[in-house]
Amino acid sequence: MRHFRVQITLRILLITATITGALMLALWGGSLLGAILLVGVVAAQVASLIRYADRTNRDVARFLMSIRYSDFSQTFSGSGMGRSFVTLAGALNRVMDDFREARADTEEHYRYLQTVMQHVGTGLITYTARGNVELINAAAKRLLRVGHLKHIGGLSGFSPALVQVLQNMGPGGKKIVKVVLGDDLLELVVYGTTFRMKGEMYTLVSIQDIQTELEEKEIEAWQRLTRVLTHEIMNSITPISSLAGTVHGLLQDDMQTGQEGMLRGDAKLCDIRDAVETIERRSHSLMRFVGAYRSLTRIPRPDMTIFQVKDLLADMERLFRAELSGRSIRLDAKCEPESLDLTADREQVEQILINLIRNSVQSLSDVGGGAITVRARLGERGRPLIQVVDNGPGIEPEALDKVFIPFFTTRKDGSGIGMSLARQIMRQHGGVIGIKSKPGAETIVTLRF
Repeated sequence: MRHFRVQITLRILLITATITGALMLALWGGSLLGAILLVGVVAAQVASLIRYADRTNRDVARFLMSIRYSDFSQTFSGSGMGRSFVTLAGALNRVMDDFREARADTEEHYRYLQTVMQHVGTGLITYTARGNVELINAAAKRLLRVGHLKHIGGLSGFSPALVQVLQNMGPGGKKIVKVVLGDDLLELVVYGTTFRMKGEMYTLVSIQDIQTELEEKEIEAWQRLTRVLTHEIMNSITPISSLAGTVHGLLQDDMQTGQEGMLRGDAKLCDIRDAVETIERRSHSLMRFVGAYRSLTRIPRPDMTIFQVKDLLADMERLFRAELSGRSIRLDAKCEPESLDLTADREQVEQILINLIRNSVQSLSDVGGGAITVRARLGERGRPLIQVVDNGPGIEPEALDKVFIPFFTTRKDGSGIGMSLARQIMRQHGGVIGIKSKPGAETIVTLRF
């Protein structure tokens, strides 16, 4: 501070001396021009003194403006102004260093959160009350099939129902939205929460496709139920079948012995024999019926191989050629491109197609000009799919959601396990099976691998 006082004192003395010299020249020296020049020098000295004295204010003002506009590149120097100004400049520089470090930490945390958000597998979207999207991660873009999104209204082409859910999403909200996109069916679960930031309300939602998980849980539930039912039924029917077989054998032996005439004349014993025979026959039939349902819980793991789909479809045509030759049903197979390969268990896929084609044949039994088309191609995401299409009577909407339930069938002679078995096989292949139907027009079953 002493250096500052000395500088101020010297500058004031120099100004005083200059003013005195100007007065002397003007009053006694007779040099008016010299006096005017000295007055100009005095003005310059006063301006220099003001700038020197005001330097602290300028540094503090520059410091505050740097904070206001987040410009932490400024530096301060108190050289030539004394120890106290050097101390002040050092303090200002340390504060600026702290701000720079805090800003760097904030940016690092922001980049970290951005990286986490972009790589998390759940779709996340943040948007304002007006619907302006502030942040959307890569998982949400893939799921919603958008490259960029500025407003949630831009999802109307994807699903108007989803847009309505997002617009009405409140804190702690949860909604399930079904979306049909060409050959794909998505079951989206949407969770939402709201928060306030900078005086404005924001909504953060997470979006997941739970179609696969729902199918897996449903399959597991039906498998457990089937195991329990078949176990209990077999435990009850096996001794009945065994006893019926024993009694029937005893009666048959007695009727072939010396008492044959007497026994043959006894109508009651004949009725008993026929009744026991019927019980034995129906017991065996029921055991075979239950054994068929056991296959739902004993599907072998697929033996994956790579094969050409066109060869598989050609085999299907040859297999059903004889069966359809005497009927007014046409079967066509198409594969685009012809070089399409599939990595799967060929025998299991064949079994699915046989069941699906046979279902179509049975649905077309009373339809004139029936047509079945089996077509293979690449889906919207570049994954192979196979479709079985027929122009039969179709399936009613109330029955469409039940076709994959074990034991459910729309035919009088159906077993109700074909579609359920197909879905389990597709799940073991990492794929899905879907069905769409227009009553009176067509039915399309799609296998997506």
